[in-house]
Amino acid sequence: MGYRLTHRLLSLICGLMLFAMMFVTLIDVVGRYLFNSPLQGATELTALLLVSTIFIGLPAVCLDEDHVTVDLVTDHLPAFLQPIRRAVIRLLSAIVLAVVAWRLFAYGHDLASYGETTVSLRLPVAPFAYLCSATTLVAGLITLRHAFSRS
Repeated sequence: MGYRLTHRLLSLICGLMLFAMMFVTLIDVVGRYLFNSPLQGATELTALLLVSTIFIGLPAVCLDEDHVTVDLVTDHLPAFLQPIRRAVIRLLSAIVLAVVAWRLFAYGHDLASYGETTVSLRLPVAPFAYLCSATTLVAGLITLRHAFSRS
């Protein structure tokens, strides 16, 4: 799948999840204040949608290399060091993302082993940890690819 198609698909999924969060919040507020009956599990749904949105958006951020950066020192380095610096930072970032993906997978395995669910809706939590792990791994692979690119 090409860069643009992948980016658009990830953006569409994130947009739909943001819309779902907005809809859940709307239904919860209307139900709470007009009918004195809030939406059961709205907080859980919002939390699960939020974490999913963040982690599904992570590969899109990595595709664009649109990370938050602080360049207090790096702008003052000589021009010939900039490509090396970028490659090293990308490689270190890919390693960190791989470690985070591994730990999220292990955490998901722990959650699955004792059947962790949300309190109200009894939704299993492990699939969300696995989703976060998979998308973090994809983000790490994208960042690793960038580490060995020419730019």
